[in-house]
Amino acid sequence: MLSRYYTPLVIVVLAITILTGCKKNFLEREPQTSINPKYFFKTTADLETYSNGFYEMTGMTALNDVMERKNDVFSDNLSVYLGGSEIDNMIRGKISATTVTPKSWNWENLRRINYMLNNLQDVQGDQATVAHFTGIARFYRADFYFEMLKRYGDVPYYTTVLEATDEAALYKKQDPRALVADSIRADLEYAVSHVKADGTKSRITKWAALAMLSRFCLYEGTFRKYHDELGLQASATPFLERAVSASKEIMSGGFSIYNTGKKGEDYQKIFTSADLSSNKEILFYRDFDQALNRSNDTHYVFDWQWSISKAMADTYLMADGTPFTSNPGWNTKTYTEVFNNRDPRMAVTIMPPGFSTTLGRPNLIRPTFGGYPQIKFYAIDPNTKVYTEYSDLPIFRYAETLLINAEAKAELGSITQGDLDQTINLLRNRAGVSPLNMSLANATPDPVLVNMYPQVSSGNKGVLLEIRRERNVELACEGFRYNDLLRWKAGKLLERPTQGIYVSKLGAMDVTGDGVEDIAILESPEKTDPLAGVPAAVKANLVMYYLNSNSFYLSNQTSGFIMFPENVSTPRSFNEAKYYYFPIPFQQVLLNPKLVQPKGW
Repeated sequence: MLSRYYTPLVIVVLAITILTGCKKNFLEREPQTSINPKYFFKTTADLETYSNGFYEMTGMTALNDVMERKNDVFSDNLSVYLGGSEIDNMIRGKISATTVTPKSWNWENLRRINYMLNNLQDVQGDQATVAHFTGIARFYRADFYFEMLKRYGDVPYYTTVLEATDEAALYKKQDPRALVADSIRADLEYAVSHVKADGTKSRITKWAALAMLSRFCLYEGTFRKYHDELGLQASATPFLERAVSASKEIMSGGFSIYNTGKKGEDYQKIFTSADLSSNKEILFYRDFDQALNRSNDTHYVFDWQWSISKAMADTYLMADGTPFTSNPGWNTKTYTEVFNNRDPRMAVTIMPPGFSTTLGRPNLIRPTFGGYPQIKFYAIDPNTKVYTEYSDLPIFRYAETLLINAEAKAELGSITQGDLDQTINLLRNRAGVSPLNMSLANATPDPVLVNMYPQVSSGNKGVLLEIRRERNVELACEGFRYNDLLRWKAGKLLERPTQGIYVSKLGAMDVTGDGVEDIAILESPEKTDPLAGVPAAVKANLVMYYLNSNSFYLSNQTSGFIMFPENVSTPRSFNEAKYYYFPIPFQQVLLNPKLVQPKGW
């Protein structure tokens, strides 16, 4: 039987954090910030001060968790991630309601947002300004629930701060996905209508609200379309139509793709610039500044705990717009060969041969990671200290808007060549890749993409598949891929054994492109026959890797793709019946028996 002493834990479920050892109900005390509505929430300046705290909340638009949002460590775009993750553990069968992290069911941020929204009645001042900050609060409430919707589907929906006496609300069952999604959209529609369009891009504006609205509507529209088990397919179209209209409004707002004609270099600058404030591609960004001692940790993306997968490397087109996978021998090209004549975005996302850091010498790949290091977001700055970077980071950028517009129109069946020229082909033009031709794409869909996405069966099949490719390439390492796979009902791609570079044989290999061997892969330190004929001076400088270390292996034993033992000992298996959601922590269901685990759990 549950004791009344468990009441604080129930309240954690619904809104707050309890101080260790505290006997007094948190909801009966003033907020820890000492903000009392008797004295606060009186002026628009109060609203600005309070809402500034929203920018540090966790979520897709968070400004304090940018490094995690700038990589795809939870998706098929990576070959290996040594840090471990809930997603990887789930796909390997290691997650259950009793082992999932309790902090995932945390409602403190929602309470903070609703606390402001519930105390606006006495605010004096310009009502348009009051509505502006109200819109920012509702934007962040939508952001909070968007994250909860993606993780759980059905969740309890609250618009008020709960008190200890609100037992009916505290112990209620989840609200259905449809209600939650409609509420998210309503909050974002309010923000679009009331948040001001002008102002710094490091704060929420109307344009950021439109970007979030279009992002959410694309997600929800496609999730409903492909997840027929929800019984919501009939309501997918209105969400997709709103994704089109919201993105179209941004497209009429004076934004543009950053393009000076420098191809990959222009693309790279979006992620390594010291100042994005005047960049017309940026709708909302995180401002970092050395003078203010405000730094980020994007140096972690390079050669630390992960590398890009072969599947992602293969996704990049040739510069002439044809698939890399249509070339003879594509599957066995070596590391120094795969970058030739490719989409220039590849060589500024994945480390190419000869890439140098501030140390002034070419960096060497690490087979133990797979051999395709990420360099997107890695700024080569001589003033940078270890793990400290000051480049601004984009949260919403115009490129995503164009991708949303194209995908939503393709899903609706209304896309034209003119639409592609105003969206996808602007991105390809910046990169220096031949444009996408709608007729050709639909006539000859790439068989690799057809195999990856069997759910796509519309008349625009070929062009929709190419839009998905473009989205993965343009937004690579920005944190979208995992959720894209979920909304497309393509979770099975997560169970593919990940691969790194192709190794033609054991022995020494050149990985910098200068013709001189740099590293060697051998079976063991004792078996050096593959190094026969390598000059002594070269051999002395080789970085050695051994298969008997069991950190990686080759798919054909003495040749093939770099692969990882964990995929053999605990293979990935995506359970379609349950893995599109996470389980609610068991202790929360114990405290509130009305909570129902997501489908399959």
